[in-house]
Parts: sequence; C-alpha cells; structure tokens
Amino acid sequence: MIARKFLISGDVQGVGYRYFAQRSSARHQVRGYVRNLDDGSVEVWAEGNANSVNAFRLDLAAGPTHSLVGEIEELVVEPSGLYSTFRIER
Repeated sequence: MIARKFLISGDVQGVGYRYFAQRSSARHQVRGYVRNLDDGSVEVWAEGNANSVNAFRLDLAAGPTHSLVGEIEELVVEPSGLYSTFRIER
C-alpha cells in the first residue's frame, strides 16, 4: 500500500475534473479524495497498491475532455488507512 498527494494545476475547475477523478479511482481501485482548492487547483489524496496509484496518476495527468492539466505536483505521503472509498470533498 502506498499513498500520494497530487496537486493539479491548470484549467481543472468547472470542467468535471473531480467527477472524472472519482470514476478513474473506481477503475483503478484507489481510495482517498479529490477537492477543489481556492487557488483554482485540485488536490487529490490517493491510496492503493503501487500499480493502481501509478495508473491513476496517468489518468489525472490526462484529465477529462474539457480540462487542460498544466502541472501535477506529486508528494509521497504515508498511507492513512482512513479511506474505504474515494470521495469528492467540497
């Protein structure tokens, strides 16, 4: 089990990015959350096996159709074990 915190910048709010991340997390069996930040970026916490989290990151980099991902900052964090699902936080 690994965990990563991703900070995604670019044109990623108001384009369905959080819902896209939630659908992608289900495909890759990743747990955690996604939320919009006040500065226009999106934060994602992802926990799962290494292959799943890495595949999930590739989806996050692509984004949904109407998004334009500028940069993804990836932080290595300790798995919290707090998440049994992947949720959208407000």
